[in-house]
Amino acid sequence: MEDGYQNRTDDDDEYPMQGSQDGGYYRGDSTAGNNDEGGHSDSTEGHDEDDEIYEGEYQGIPRADSGKGSLAGGPGSITAGAQEFRDIDVSDAQRKKDKEELAQQYETILQECGHGRFQWSLYFVLGLALMADGVEIFVVGFVLPSAEKDMCLSEPNKSMLGLIVYFGMMVGAFLWGALADRIGRRQSLLICLSINSVFSFFSSFVQGYSTFLFCRLLSGVGIGGSIPIVFSYYSEFLAQEKRGEHLSWLCMFWMIGGIYASAMAWTIIPHYGWSFQMGSAYQFHSWRVFVLVCAFPSVAAIAALNAMPESPRFYLENGKHDEGWMILKQVHDTNMRAKGHPEKVFSVTTIKTVKPEDELVDIGTDTPVWERYRQKIMSLSKQIRKNLLACFSPEYKRTTFMLMAVWFTMSFSYYGLTVWFPDMIKYIQKQEYDSRTKTFTKERVEHVTFNFTLENQIHRNGYYFNDKFLNLKMKSMVFEDSVFEECYFEDITSTNTFFKNCTFIASLFYNTDLFKYRFVDCKLANSTFLHNKEGCVLDFSDDFNNAYMIYFINFLGTLAVLPGNIVSALLMDKIGRLRMLAGSSIISCVSCFFLMFGNSESGMIALLCLFGGISIASWNALDVVTVELYPSDKRTTAFGFLNALCKLAAVLGISIFQSFVGITKALPILFAAGALAAGSFLATKLPETRGQVLQ
Repeated sequence: MEDGYQNRTDDDDEYPMQGSQDGGYYRGDSTAGNNDEGGHSDSTEGHDEDDEIYEGEYQGIPRADSGKGSLAGGPGSITAGAQEFRDIDVSDAQRKKDKEELAQQYETILQECGHGRFQWSLYFVLGLALMADGVEIFVVGFVLPSAEKDMCLSEPNKSMLGLIVYFGMMVGAFLWGALADRIGRRQSLLICLSINSVFSFFSSFVQGYSTFLFCRLLSGVGIGGSIPIVFSYYSEFLAQEKRGEHLSWLCMFWMIGGIYASAMAWTIIPHYGWSFQMGSAYQFHSWRVFVLVCAFPSVAAIAALNAMPESPRFYLENGKHDEGWMILKQVHDTNMRAKGHPEKVFSVTTIKTVKPEDELVDIGTDTPVWERYRQKIMSLSKQIRKNLLACFSPEYKRTTFMLMAVWFTMSFSYYGLTVWFPDMIKYIQKQEYDSRTKTFTKERVEHVTFNFTLENQIHRNGYYFNDKFLNLKMKSMVFEDSVFEECYFEDITSTNTFFKNCTFIASLFYNTDLFKYRFVDCKLANSTFLHNKEGCVLDFSDDFNNAYMIYFINFLGTLAVLPGNIVSALLMDKIGRLRMLAGSSIISCVSCFFLMFGNSESGMIALLCLFGGISIASWNALDVVTVELYPSDKRTTAFGFLNALCKLAAVLGISIFQSFVGITKALPILFAAGALAAGSFLATKLPETRGQVLQ
């Protein structure tokens, strides 16, 4: 290893670790096992060169041989109070210098560790976490057609269920992103994935709409932290020439999550026999099985993450030299063994560390437990607030505001269009369906038994006398200004069926789902309802083909981003992040105008695939550049804040774009194109990070 790693003094805040009797943890180029300089981690003891025993946490505190005196007293000694003051009052300039030196040295160490088995193992583990995020986006959209019937949802409730996940992810992105800079990447990711798994599991069993909504909200809060943590975590194990490419490869797991959700929905939801019920109070239909299966990637990520270490960069940024060194040695040794060079020794003896700017408050043991937790939470909250405000400091303010604009415009257009596409397809399908509607006027039907399916019909000014409607299904049936006299309705299952301004005389309804809201301005004289079906009755068979089409469309749309993922991974380190980001945004902007020509179902599907395949490259570039523009101690805080803004923009985009379905195509297309054009222009004003060490 370079001499610079071994010939540093204590004035540079570097502390070699004490060697062990069997050769030591740290090995120099020619003195393995003979390094007697001491250092220790959280629960170790050691002796310095003057054989003075020191004890306590390894926080980078200068030893007696590094200063102008000893900790024990005597002429020129530093008192305990002065030493404490000196540790706390580290100047910003010195901290900045330490961080710059650490960044350079850390990059050189990663070069020695190489890229191999360890990074690929971590790649698949973090990929599962990113896959869980991709799944979460699709879950509600796939279950909504079934859940709305199962829970009798109104239109406002359906809209809230569709947006609640985004609200949860918005909160989660900010919360877990900020915590990851304070308590560690791995620990924060484990917590947020656990919350997602638990509430995803509960949401598959709860019956009421309110409790289901609450569980999906908390599930979103949990998974919201995965994107900012995963990209920051993985980037800190990658050398600069590998970072752009392999972070882009990691993005593919979001696509895999969408494919997994589409495939599982396609496989499970239409199999309506996969259900059971306990009376009328508890029903467990196939869509709930799908919700349960969608929690598997998150559970698998938790299990795999337990075998992975914390980011060594996080440890070194917080003064934990020994922990960071041991993880880097693990990375080196794992890669060398896999490459067939187990004899290669990790030659780094010391690594630059940065003294923590502040620590959690020290609370006495005589303080009540609740007070200890309150003070720790208050201290942690202050540190998070300070970290967030640092992103708007003069040094980062311009970068933060530019990134906010790019994240907002891209999210507004992307999520707005991707939700608008399926809604437009549904609208086209509805128009086609309505074009086949049969209309009957002034018909008179007497003594007739209806025991077959009635579908897509309108009956006006009819008269029905002594007719029987037995064991039949009514789908999209409308009766207007009609009279039903002495009619008998038994075992009726209905979908989108209404009676408007009708009169019922001496009629009987037995075991039907014709509830009050299906009778609009109707008069019922001497009519009786017996044993009405409780709750909302699911009848999937009518929507069987439509369900398959929705899953197939989403499957194709998700799969279409594969070429964009591959291109961005191969070119990210060759053409640069900003060219990739701006270029992809401009091409996406142009592709929006092709939507004007999508007047058929197949045409809209093709345009959906085209737009998704192009825009994914800009998302990958934005993730990479966001990771690289902030220093390690603010990285996940900034990323989490920007990702939270992204989800807010998604909610606004979805709400605005949906309001134009069936009204006009021009405004959504102009909104999306304008936002993408603005985002691509602002992206060119960001600093290029290709070829730079990770701050």
